[in-house]
Amino acid sequence: MCRNIRVLHNFEPPATPDEVQAAALQYVRKVSGAAKPSTANQVAFDKAVAAVAAATQELLDALVTTAPPKDREIEAAKAKARAAERYGR
Repeated sequence: MCRNIRVLHNFEPPATPDEVQAAALQYVRKVSGAAKPSTANQVAFDKAVAAVAAATQELLDALVTTAPPKDREIEAAKAKARAAERYGR
């Protein structure tokens, strides 16, 4: 899976439409193998991004959990610490 796609579920505040759109764009880029589609494929690419974003938002809206929401800043700090340990920084 593309490392740029982040977990969007169970955060406070909830994922924004921009975050959902960015995840959809990354997914379609990965699946298509194209960071920027050709002019001939732009319509299909944009349509796929919109469909993936809609499906992602539908999924996020339907998911339920009993776990408390995660804090974005705390999770970002944990990710930085893991990266520092992993890459020796």
